[in-house]
Amino acid sequence: MRYYLLLFLFLAQLGNALAQLPNHKLEAYQAAKRGLVLLKDEASLIPLGGLDTLRPLFLSVGLADDSELYQTLNAYVPTAYVDWQNREEPFKTTWPYPQKDTANLVILALDGQGMMSAGFPWDRFLFSKDVPVLVVWFGRGPATMVLDAPSFQTIVFAEADTPWSQSLAAQMIFGAIPAQQRLTSWISEAFPIGAGQLTRAVDRLAFAPSQALGFNTELLQDSIAAILQDGLKHQAFPGAQVLVAKEGHIVYHETFGHHTQEAEHPVQPTDIYDLASVTKITSALPALIKWYGEGTFDLDAPLVQYYPDAKGSNKENLRFRPMLSHHARLRPWIPYWQGTLKGNGKYPWSKARDPKRLNDYRFRGKTLARDSSAQYPQYLTSTLWQHRDYQQQMMKAILKSPLNEETEYRYSGLLFYLLPEIVSRQSGMSYEAYLNKTFYRPLGAYTLGFNPSRFFPLERIIPTERDSFFRWQLLHGYVHDEGAAMMGGLSANAGLFANAYDLAKIMQLYLNGGTYGGERYFTQAAIDTFTRRHYADEDNRRGLGFDKPLLAYDPDRSSVAKAASPASFGHSGYTGTFVWADPEHDLLFVFLSNRVYPSRNNRGIYTRNIRPRIHNAIYEAMGK
Repeated sequence: MRYYLLLFLFLAQLGNALAQLPNHKLEAYQAAKRGLVLLKDEASLIPLGGLDTLRPLFLSVGLADDSELYQTLNAYVPTAYVDWQNREEPFKTTWPYPQKDTANLVILALDGQGMMSAGFPWDRFLFSKDVPVLVVWFGRGPATMVLDAPSFQTIVFAEADTPWSQSLAAQMIFGAIPAQQRLTSWISEAFPIGAGQLTRAVDRLAFAPSQALGFNTELLQDSIAAILQDGLKHQAFPGAQVLVAKEGHIVYHETFGHHTQEAEHPVQPTDIYDLASVTKITSALPALIKWYGEGTFDLDAPLVQYYPDAKGSNKENLRFRPMLSHHARLRPWIPYWQGTLKGNGKYPWSKARDPKRLNDYRFRGKTLARDSSAQYPQYLTSTLWQHRDYQQQMMKAILKSPLNEETEYRYSGLLFYLLPEIVSRQSGMSYEAYLNKTFYRPLGAYTLGFNPSRFFPLERIIPTERDSFFRWQLLHGYVHDEGAAMMGGLSANAGLFANAYDLAKIMQLYLNGGTYGGERYFTQAAIDTFTRRHYADEDNRRGLGFDKPLLAYDPDRSSVAKAASPASFGHSGYTGTFVWADPEHDLLFVFLSNRVYPSRNNRGIYTRNIRPRIHNAIYEAMGK
């Protein structure tokens, strides 16, 4: 008897080990796809749409482990979770995003083996007509007969309860994969062999094992892990994460390290990062792409046409095409914070570096103050408040700044400070409201936005720098870039935050040629125009807003892989972020880190060549 027990334990451990191997992951994925059936959808819920107003609430009954299902649902749209076994308030929950309304969809996950014994209060909830109920049923068992209940109008059925079954069920619900299977064995009179409805996918990001998309999985995983461990060892960043998507499928998403070097909080896949200059291609730029495709924005118009305040300035007749290409003689940046200081523009303790001497601040009039008031309402820190008119002074400083003598490529953020006002005037809405309504919420990208500490706990937001020259505090939940901070966190130069999933959505929108989730946001022609070079013959590699590969590959200077195609595009961020899309290989790479912690003087991410090495490893795992 003891022998059989040991043999059983050995076989169980062997099975668990085999399940981790690439081939077995692929087999588990394929088996889960074969066993996934949309039994019926009388309410025409699937694929779920209207993500800007969707408020799903998730319940599970009898499942041994519902984490994969719930996590995958949340990758598409924030989903509340309720513990119905809490007898005091069985259906009370807190929304994971700013919504005052109650749920307008219930996703009910049931285990065919265990749910009948779970004591679920059917009479109180299941047959309510107030909200539609989408049932996700795993496995067969004595309770399967309940599927015939007429109040179950939408049922997704999985033959087994496995991690891939749970993930794929969520993907089907959101249309990332189609419903393309029918029952191969009888469930009931209502669901005989051949039962099931078929649907089409709506080009949302899906999830799949990397081998299913042609990667050498072991090479991909081992190479990225080795590079990230090298970065951690040399303190290039306290933590980071990498997401890779191929042909619209996320095939790799792993986290490394911690929020800070104090190693208190391990990095989580849903953590929210300060995107820094990745903001340039994910905020105002989508609005310009959309309007250009609609014929309501002219790339060759002068600045004054869309920004009347430029009239009479040396920038009045600068055109948008060269400005967006960093080819318009604009200065790189203006140190706005230094303009607030009396004297020589340096803090009194600039050499002593003593933050305790905060009261030694000496500010010019109508710039900064140590406490808030009607005149100084804008927060920078708890002891640093900005005058209500100072943003206007910043815009005037941009318009008054001299132009470079030579017309050549020179990276500049100045236009991107003006773009929010242009977007607001053109749309008739506030900058933030327009982006949320038009792009972020419809994409289901609820973490993509400004000033995230308004909506999310700090535990979900990665800290950036311990500022030692301006704000003198840990920058956490408020934008790192000084100029964007003085814009109230609302800028097109920097200021956006997001998690990897939501950043990937807007980048996949570009890769899809302007469509996502069955909706068209841009024309393909507009995407092509903005992502191509316009001044390559003048030694300028840039697209319109987007970065591009070097005109001639140089391993010592390139920030992307040698195999990245000339059609590829993306952007880097000063805080340690990076996104790159390659339409020729249908490939997306997202890298998130806080390399500026504890100080921006940390250049390990550059000296260790972290991001290009990872990018090269991805192409090598593809056989490129």
